[in-house]
Amino acid sequence: MKVGTDGVLLGAWCSVDNYPDTILDIGAGTGVISLMIAQRSDAMTIDAVEVDENAYEQTVANFEESDWGDRLYCYNATFSEFAEEIAEEEETYDLIVSNPPFYTDAFETEDASRNKARFTSSLSFKDLIIGVSKILSKTGKFSVVIPYKEEVNFIALAKENNLFLNRICRVKGNEISEIKRCLLEFSFDVMELKEESLTIEIGRHQYTEAYINLTKDFYLKM
Repeated sequence: MKVGTDGVLLGAWCSVDNYPDTILDIGAGTGVISLMIAQRSDAMTIDAVEVDENAYEQTVANFEESDWGDRLYCYNATFSEFAEEIAEEEETYDLIVSNPPFYTDAFETEDASRNKARFTSSLSFKDLIIGVSKILSKTGKFSVVIPYKEEVNFIALAKENNLFLNRICRVKGNEISEIKRCLLEFSFDVMELKEESLTIEIGRHQYTEAYINLTKDFYLKM
């Protein structure tokens, strides 16, 4: 699977300021978000869960070849199954991140792996939020990237499960394009909302200063 801009944005934007000890990446794909967080933090436990076997194997290989392999572990399971097991063991995570599937069934392709990675049929937003609410620590943070059109619905679903929006960044491809993505950060605490916006490009492959500053630590060439 390709490394997408959504994953890079989330891996760079999610907060590690509260020094999380335990981190979970839901829907690892290639493992890029976990790897970015390993680079940014000293957390000793960085787990990932990935349902697709090919993506899981790719994530494991990437973890093993990285400088942080001793802190990274991937599980091949559905998130719902994983969350139930973790909740039964009464374990929690200080930071949970996810670049979830978000295309609807109407646009599904004949490629089963791609469908799992990109379509809500494999993990609904509701199931994602319910699972997160069970295994996020009391002072933990949950960060996610979703389409802008899903913002209101996702925030409402989270609130129903006592997860409150603390921080939001709305992302545009360029100055004249519409808002495409939202980066959201939730916790169990109600606090003053921090709102920001980000534009990725000035022109084709000409990145804005804000995007460069956010992601430069992770690209070989920027």
